[in-house]
Amino acid sequence: MQKYILHWGEMGTRWGVNRTVSQIHALLYLSPEALNAEDIAEMLSIARSNVSTSIKELQSWGLVAVEPVLGDRRDYFVARGDTWEMLMTIMEERKKRELEPTLTLLRQCVLEMEADKETPQQVKDKIEAMLSFVSTLTEWFDQIKGLPRSTLVALMKMGATIAKLVPSRRGKSGSGG
Repeated sequence: MQKYILHWGEMGTRWGVNRTVSQIHALLYLSPEALNAEDIAEMLSIARSNVSTSIKELQSWGLVAVEPVLGDRRDYFVARGDTWEMLMTIMEERKKRELEPTLTLLRQCVLEMEADKETPQQVKDKIEAMLSFVSTLTEWFDQIKGLPRSTLVALMKMGATIAKLVPSRRGKSGSGG
C-alpha cells in the first residue's frame, strides 16, 4: 500500500498534480473505509492544513466525496468511483480545464487570422491544423465517453487490430489532420 501511494504521488507530479494531492487520492482509493482528515494526516505524515487543501482540490476534480459517519461530526472522505469512473472523471476534467480553453483560443486565432495580412500562411496553416486536431480529439472523447464500459474494454483490448476496420487511404501518412 505504501509503495503504491508513494508511486502515485510521484506519477502525479509528472502529470502536473501536487504530490500530496496524488498521495491522498491513492490512500483514499485503496482504503476500505472512509477516512477523516486527521487519519489522512497521520497515515501520510503530513500537516492537517495540507490535507484540507488537497481534499478541496480532489473534490474540485470530482474524485473525492464526503461520506458522513453516524455519531461523528467530522467529515470523512472516500475516493469516488472505480478505476474506470476515475479515469473518465480525470479525462473529462482535463478536457474542461485544458482542451476547451485551447479550442476557444484557437478558434479566436483563426477568426482573427482572416483579416491578418502580416502572419505568414505557414503559421496560419499550422494554427488551423492544431484547431482541427484538438477539435477531432475532443469530439472523439465526447463520443467515446458515452459508450458502455464493456464496449470501451473491448475496444481497448482490440488495440491496433481495430485499424483493420478502417478503410485504407493509400499515400496518406498517419499524422492526421
